[in-house]
Amino acid sequence: MTVLVLGASSQIGRFLLPRLNEAGHDVLALSRRPQTAQPGVRWIEGGLPDAMPRELPPLAGIVSYGPLLPFAQWLAQAPPCGSPRVVATSSMSAQTKHDSVVPAERAIARLLRDGEQALAEACAARGLAWMVLRPTIVYGAGLDRSLTPIARRAARLRVFPLPAGRGLRQPVHADDIALASLAALAPSVASGGIVPIGGGERLSAAGMFARVRDSLPVATLPLPVPRLALQLGARLAPKLRGPLARLDEDLVADNTALTRLLGVQPRPFRPDARCWGLAR
Repeated sequence: MTVLVLGASSQIGRFLLPRLNEAGHDVLALSRRPQTAQPGVRWIEGGLPDAMPRELPPLAGIVSYGPLLPFAQWLAQAPPCGSPRVVATSSMSAQTKHDSVVPAERAIARLLRDGEQALAEACAARGLAWMVLRPTIVYGAGLDRSLTPIARRAARLRVFPLPAGRGLRQPVHADDIALASLAALAPSVASGGIVPIGGGERLSAAGMFARVRDSLPVATLPLPVPRLALQLGARLAPKLRGPLARLDEDLVADNTALTRLLGVQPRPFRPDARCWGLAR
């Protein structure tokens, strides 16, 4: 059977496609940019809804790693394509940024929750089984916008700022999200839930940054950033106010449902240079 993957060139999609191929699925993969041919994958270039064919083959599943609201809107009006199971990713930001001191971050959290609700309604209207995965910080392919920019900047400048932070972090590898997505496509998995997914290890924010530094392929000078400097930075740079305010907050996920429903146990946070696209 065929699986449709939206956001197939994303950091999670890059791990999912070969796993789908290994599992014997044919893949229709949507990407906004041209992609290299892969066995068992038919690429569709463009975005929703314009790039999608008017007629789709019978689908075993639809996996979406893109924005939730456009996906839900397309799904509500998509042509009949069997009874595919639907798997999509949201973000733990829907929860952790709900009460942010930054209005733009509260708007992001609201948009995520609205997208989750719209997807649930679209699937209910069409009688489709569905699951939404809410990951914590995602890493692993050098495409994330959280840890990879920090790692690459430090490798370039040979200086690694180490902010003080007591809050717990739980980075999750993109391949573990791909594994959970594949497991969620199984017909035996219960439908209709939002499942948090974090890494297999919780560590302090300071400890997380130290692990990133240790993973770099070049030596860097550690630069401890005292709490007073962080407070000053939050005042001078409003866009940093939210992330800096959360350094002492726990941003973690309860993996109980993940393990119980999908049998997935994410790996601990042991990054190497390949995770940031810096391997020599």
